[in-house]
Amino acid sequence: MHNDILLGKETQYVSEYDASLIYPISRSENRAKLNQPEKKVNGDLPFFGLDIWTGFEISWLNQKGKPQVAIAEFHIPADSSHIVESKSFKLYLNSFNNSKFENSEVVRTRMEKDLSDGFGGDVSVRFFDVLNYPLAPVDLGECIDELDVETDQYKPDASLLALENQDVSETLCSHLLKSNCPVTNQPDWATVIIKYKGKKLSRTALLKYVISYREHDDFHEHCAEQIFCDLQSLGEFEELTVSARYTRRGGLDINPTRSLKPIKGDELIGRLARQ
Repeated sequence: MHNDILLGKETQYVSEYDASLIYPISRSENRAKLNQPEKKVNGDLPFFGLDIWTGFEISWLNQKGKPQVAIAEFHIPADSSHIVESKSFKLYLNSFNNSKFENSEVVRTRMEKDLSDGFGGDVSVRFFDVLNYPLAPVDLGECIDELDVETDQYKPDASLLALENQDVSETLCSHLLKSNCPVTNQPDWATVIIKYKGKKLSRTALLKYVISYREHDDFHEHCAEQIFCDLQSLGEFEELTVSARYTRRGGLDINPTRSLKPIKGDELIGRLARQ
């Protein structure tokens, strides 16, 4: 673990713009631990994907010193070389609070450049007026949470998963996904949405598998990737997309999606009640 990571440490909050606050973490170390299937669809990766971070506490000053506010979406490609440690991301965003900028477009493009450098990929940043942020519903498919299961397995276990001898095309979801921050051990809560076409997933087995993340320590993005890889390793799916929509903390939420096909941000617009 990185000794100089900011999570879990007392930190001075900077309110003047400072791009050096961004703290990148390589994706490669955790990806080396994944149960990756041999089939690759995106270079040396078995998935395409996109991480959407939503920032609800975006503010800066105009040239007259008047505060401006916005909601921002940060679209990060899954094949970027790094993620950014979430507390450093928040500190970076907070550093705009007392800095003057000509207009919102200057702020947006500044963030886009800084974050592209930090993540090691082409990050796009979208600003929304707080009165006009799209709150479209998300297609959750069928929720499996009402299944009556018994379990005591709270560490991820791919052997819990099973297929049935029936071909289907369906979307399933569970609101019971919980993991823990690998640094602070604080709980991270999420809804996982699985859209697939192929042999039917045993719903009881799937729910037990989702619950098995309850004491797992990992970053949001890597949890989504592990779920995707474990499912993909079950057998040949014609379609498979895994989305994890995490609740916000400190004005940020993280929403990773991994898929057998390329993903566009417009396909992932929408909010859940807990977000």
